[in-house]
Amino acid sequence: MSTIHTTPEHERIGQKLRVVFFVDVVEGGERGFREAYRQIRESVVGTPGHLLDQLGEPVDGSRRWVITSEWETPEHFFTWQQSEEHQALVAPLRVWVERTESLRFRIVEETGGGLS
Repeated sequence: MSTIHTTPEHERIGQKLRVVFFVDVVEGGERGFREAYRQIRESVVGTPGHLLDQLGEPVDGSRRWVITSEWETPEHFFTWQQSEEHQALVAPLRVWVERTESLRFRIVEETGGGLS
């Protein structure tokens, strides 16, 4: 009989990566940007190591959106980011973008997400 090894949550936290991607969308390009983002989001589901992604819309009248994603390990993210598939996926998004900034963080602490 085989044993399934589960990494304790406190060990998994130190391995996870959060990517924060700031995107300045071209004026009037919000609809095209969101459509291009949806295609990426649908394609990344099921990618090894991908845990979640989120799109944040500005509430201050700016054109700066934020895309966040979480990965099991930095290696999972960098493997995906450097793939030809990733390059092809993000090409349509670039039409709608003036400027980007990307930050990457190893998650060292987190709280539970559920409310009772």
